[in-house]
Amino acid sequence: MTLYRANPKDGIAWITGGSSGIGRSLAKDLAAQGYTVAVSALDDDPIDTLIVETAQMPGRVVAYPCDVTDEPRMARTVAAIEKELGPIVLAVFNAGNYLATPGEALTVPNFRKSFEVNYFGIINGLVPLVEYMRIRARGHVVFVGSVTAYFGWPTTAAYGGTKAAINILAESLKYDFDKMNIRVQVMNPGFVDTPLTEKNLLPMPGLMPVNRASRRMARGIKSGGFEVTFPRRLSWGLKFLSLLPRPFCRWFINTTTHWQARPLNFDRKPPSK
Repeated sequence: MTLYRANPKDGIAWITGGSSGIGRSLAKDLAAQGYTVAVSALDDDPIDTLIVETAQMPGRVVAYPCDVTDEPRMARTVAAIEKELGPIVLAVFNAGNYLATPGEALTVPNFRKSFEVNYFGIINGLVPLVEYMRIRARGHVVFVGSVTAYFGWPTTAAYGGTKAAINILAESLKYDFDKMNIRVQVMNPGFVDTPLTEKNLLPMPGLMPVNRASRRMARGIKSGGFEVTFPRRLSWGLKFLSLLPRPFCRWFINTTTHWQARPLNFDRKPPSK
């Protein structure tokens, strides 16, 4: 049996973290394909303008504000979309944050908030959603990871840790999701020009415009395999680098980012709780 792949004729697409960046751009791409797209973001994030921008497209965007860290509300959001719009056949768990975590300024809240949003923000929506997909015996879920999952980078102890966990989550669930006819994919983009990457303290080779990245994701959802990663020149180079001995890998990162020459900043104030 061919594993199910989402189609706008079958039901609804749901995107978390859809008010800005890749999520917002992907919502436009999916609406252009004819999907009715339920978009979730924080209550005060602007989705109204996105609805206006997609008004003339074959599909449409409908706002379902929700904080992905709120487990009961995420379950209610899934139930509301299913009841009001129809079956969710495609879910893109895109909500995420990046909190730079240099080794001389570690704080527990940095790690906790990163995992609450990036990792448990997926779990809080996935658990209730899979029950609907399991009963229907079909579904398609997409987790947004990052090339920082391949090995450790400076300042990404929190962020990269969540993205590595997302990749393991996808790999582990695939065994049983395949049996339930639920396709699972993980998107591992490189550096994309979004409000999130503006916080990055590292050089960002191959920085992609957000609309180009979202189009690549949309193509991957339509025809890609388990992992979709881009831009290929960067991502496949990093994949190769991850296979080399770790001392060489760390030397390469130190050299290309000049991180070894960076002085420790003991005056850095830890982020507020």
